[in-house]
Amino acid sequence: MTAFPYVGYAGSYLRVNLTTGEIQTLPLSVEWAEDYLGGNGIGTKILWDEVPPQTDPLSPANKLIVATGPLCGGLMPNASRIEFVAKSPLTGIYGDANAGGHLAPQLKYAGYDLIVFEGRAASPVYLFVQDDKVELREASHLWGKGGYATEQIIQKENRNPEVATAVIGPAGENQARLAAIMVSFGRHAARSGIGAVMGAKNLKAIAAHGTRGIRLADPDAHRALAFRMQSQIRKNEFFAGVHKFGTASLVSLMHPMGRFPTKNFQYGSFDGFQFISGETLREEHIVRDMGCFNCPIGCDKIYSVTSGEFAGVTATSVEYETLNALGAGVLNRNLPALLKANVLCDDWGLDTISAGRAISFAMELAEKGILSHADGEGLDLSWGNYHTIIELLRRMSFREGKLGNLLAEGAARAAHIIGKGAARYAMHVKGQSISAQDGRAQQSMGLSHVTSTRGADHLKAFPVLDETGYPSEAVRRYGSHYLPELVDPLATRYKAMLVKDGEDYGAVVDSCGNCKSGGTFVLAEVYWEEQAEAIRTMTGMAMDAARLKSIGERIYNLQRAYNALHGITRADDVLPWRFTQIPSPSGHAKGSVCRLDEMLPEYYALRGWDAETGLPRAETLTRLGLNEVGERMREAFASGAASAVRANLGWAAPYTGPMVDDL
Repeated sequence: MTAFPYVGYAGSYLRVNLTTGEIQTLPLSVEWAEDYLGGNGIGTKILWDEVPPQTDPLSPANKLIVATGPLCGGLMPNASRIEFVAKSPLTGIYGDANAGGHLAPQLKYAGYDLIVFEGRAASPVYLFVQDDKVELREASHLWGKGGYATEQIIQKENRNPEVATAVIGPAGENQARLAAIMVSFGRHAARSGIGAVMGAKNLKAIAAHGTRGIRLADPDAHRALAFRMQSQIRKNEFFAGVHKFGTASLVSLMHPMGRFPTKNFQYGSFDGFQFISGETLREEHIVRDMGCFNCPIGCDKIYSVTSGEFAGVTATSVEYETLNALGAGVLNRNLPALLKANVLCDDWGLDTISAGRAISFAMELAEKGILSHADGEGLDLSWGNYHTIIELLRRMSFREGKLGNLLAEGAARAAHIIGKGAARYAMHVKGQSISAQDGRAQQSMGLSHVTSTRGADHLKAFPVLDETGYPSEAVRRYGSHYLPELVDPLATRYKAMLVKDGEDYGAVVDSCGNCKSGGTFVLAEVYWEEQAEAIRTMTGMAMDAARLKSIGERIYNLQRAYNALHGITRADDVLPWRFTQIPSPSGHAKGSVCRLDEMLPEYYALRGWDAETGLPRAETLTRLGLNEVGERMREAFASGAASAVRANLGWAAPYTGPMVDDL
């Protein structure tokens, strides 16, 4: 066997057949590493090769790829991210989720770059990995327990608090399509419903601890780069706010801009924002700061409630998205109740974004008379009722009652089931609920949501340059020619370029194991050149910015092509009517709508995708070394297979019009 030629990688991966119990240790493909890097990229390649579009996401035939990146476990700041890739139970198309913590470096130190899970265990199990010791262990005693208890029990059983875990709670066990995976005490790989894939496979947890460490190709050069990046991150203009408040700092920034979605996106500002802001969180509830592996920022926090109805609650990882989805989105200004809801989502294993949007969807349906009092099954579905919010989270997690079971499907699928005009109020793209950004107030974010390969998502492109205005970084990346439009959130000019570049770079970041909040997008100090240098000095792989850009394009085009096998086309690159027809009613964006028609044609041209279908052109795929991909995609449409899969995804495209009388 030829030795793996690059250091920095472990050079091996695990393939675990849960049906038979067989565990194989296999050499990592050199082609995978050179063409896709790791993490998100290799996960995408395996999904394309091994999971056909006809696969039921909750069947044993779906595969779960858990992958580190080449930078994980090294000296680069924030290289702690672990990637989960599978066919999504929520959307039925390409799905992924990403989390920080300590699992990625521990898995790497144990000697493995990734794990591929296939099949379904006959009873609950968890995978334990410690260097050469890799085994499936019985987990019936863990089934039914929350994420926090599961992690603690596994560490206690192994007499090692350094064992890093990825676990599901009851939501994953019950295959709620909003289910998340808890990683390392409160961090979550939450989007795409990937936790339900673990539940469907009877896989309760993954636990890893390694002692082998990793080698660096050029230790001195890599160390110098890492220390330089650490220093620059600490000097970044946004460091102080992110360090002090975490992503919760965005609440006070987004509200006056009209970019803080409120009442199921009816408004862009929340008159109770100050009660749930990062400043209030820190002033009234902070216990201490904490961070992921090798993080100089420490954006994560531990909070506690010391008095009142929710006294005794301790919450971690209270993010901007959660404060919006379970706060402004449902008109809840009770911060202790919000912290309680956050803890329950974490412990039971729910994506706070999708869960919050499912609740705001239900509340608007009740307001519009589409859901009756009887449909509420004893719950008061009026806006801001935090007791109802907490109870609905429980019912969704355990699929309890007709309403809980319905909302556990996610807002888009629930709207499809309900009918009666419910689709008007499901704020989603390609089956996934829209996160806490408003394309009316930030044009690039509206484009990002519709071109994301995993359904509505702000993190695929993460266009931060015009989010709060970041001219210094815009000039560093593009020069001054594109100012001021590039950093103007209401301008559409140059936003196709910004989104396309962000998606390609984001694919690389998610494949290398970097954190997008710490140094690559937010606190942006690491860009193409620095990323290429990091890979080169850590692994010894020949790498420059041009090659890295091609890799990012290859990954993103392969994800788009995988979705095309499911019948996804330009017709699905749309926003709900509320964003394109109802002007933003408040903030700096008052009077603005999202003007997708001004951005999408340029985006397709920059991508080398067909303007009519939105599919990658043959010459684009050829340039990226994806000839076979184009042939398979064309056959899927010619045979009608793609259309057949699309008809059975379980959700309808967002309602785009005509405009209705109310908001």
